[in-house]
Amino acid sequence: MTAYVHTRVANGIGFITLDRPKALNSLSLDMVRALTETLLRWRDDAAVQAVVLGSSSEKALCAGGDIRFFYEAGRATPVGGSALLEDFFTEEYALNHLIHFYPKPYVALMDGVVMGGGMGIVQAGEQARVRVVTERSKVAMPEVNIGLFPDVGGSHFLSRAPGALGFYLGLTGNTVGAADALYLDLADVFVPAARMAELVQALEAEGGGQVRATIQRFGADAGPAPLAAHRASIDRHFAAGSVPAVMASLAGDASEFAQKSLAAMKLRSPLMMCVTHELLVRGAQLGVAGCLRMERNLVRRNFEHGEVLEGVRALVIDKDNQPAWNPATLDEVTGEMVARFFEPCWPEWAHPLRHL
Repeated sequence: MTAYVHTRVANGIGFITLDRPKALNSLSLDMVRALTETLLRWRDDAAVQAVVLGSSSEKALCAGGDIRFFYEAGRATPVGGSALLEDFFTEEYALNHLIHFYPKPYVALMDGVVMGGGMGIVQAGEQARVRVVTERSKVAMPEVNIGLFPDVGGSHFLSRAPGALGFYLGLTGNTVGAADALYLDLADVFVPAARMAELVQALEAEGGGQVRATIQRFGADAGPAPLAAHRASIDRHFAAGSVPAVMASLAGDASEFAQKSLAAMKLRSPLMMCVTHELLVRGAQLGVAGCLRMERNLVRRNFEHGEVLEGVRALVIDKDNQPAWNPATLDEVTGEMVARFFEPCWPEWAHPLRHL
């Protein structure tokens, strides 16, 4: 495969191990291709009854896409995208679709950081998925922090989170732990980190036909979900109907939670928060393929605009933490600016994900 993706089959289980620890398993194009090739091969292999995705490091399953690559490739041409950048997003989203509809049990060991593109490779369809979290899990869709939007199917799974929780996660980009991931229906089972190695051994010993039963045996109580205590506040503020309305609602609430949420949003790209809000509204009416096609269109528009390039520059390249968002304030964001992101980049018959 690649130096960063290792695979093996044991007792009816195909094990995939991401092994790029220095980059917290951030996905490169080669890694996306290795995952796709493996899952396609195992899909039709009777010797593989289930798939288990894990990491060589307890720090992260996958921290997202390789944003340094995005920056370098995005600056390669005036319109913000090399052929490799186009290939990356097309193939990554096709992989997300493959995983979502995978016909065999698909187990994701969400130990450590699971953010952005990492969420795209764990949020399989309801029939296939078994998403395991530990007390080390750090789950987020933090794209608005770097001038992007919740992609990799985020328009589908965030728009279907209970109440206004998806808007909360998407607009703040905040990180949640295991109990909240379960509460948000972004995870299925909590297993203490100290038992993860034992769980993998048990899975291999008991085989591909028993993965669900094996994991359930290791399941434990994750404790109360912190977001549950703020659910009424989240539903009230984040269902306000627009980003300005959400922020105005939060501004009128003196509670610590509301003020922390507002402070987080003030750091994010104003334009991409508005695009994200519209994305989730539209995503609620679309299936998985429709959401991924919409996101693929938005990625092209984003790199044309350059917002993600500035966000990555400020937070990752120069690390000055002073992104020059365009526009700089929420008041300057117009409906026309947001609508531009949703204008088709291709005729329907030429869309790079038309075959999903």
